[in-house]
Amino acid sequence: MAKEEGRHVEEKEMEYTVPLRASKHLPPKTERASHAIRTIRLFMARHMKGEVEDVWIDPHLNEFIWERSIEKIPSKVRVRAIRFEDGLIEVDLAERNA
Repeated sequence: MAKEEGRHVEEKEMEYTVPLRASKHLPPKTERASHAIRTIRLFMARHMKGEVEDVWIDPHLNEFIWERSIEKIPSKVRVRAIRFEDGLIEVDLAERNA
């Protein structure tokens, strides 16, 4: 435990462009928006080195994906991700905070 107390893990904040083009072509029309949300979760877990269960998607990002209905999702989305010390990854729209 002494070694881990000496190691300091900080918050990590990054901006990413998540490609959602595969979510337009792979699933049926009635599952595109939910597939896009799953794609964002997997992308963030991979790039922020966390677990899929620890990814928290902001309601504004969810509304942005669902804004034009379940069938017409955006082809890509710019997001800001913050990984906290406890492993939680918070994902929000980048344009909203800028």
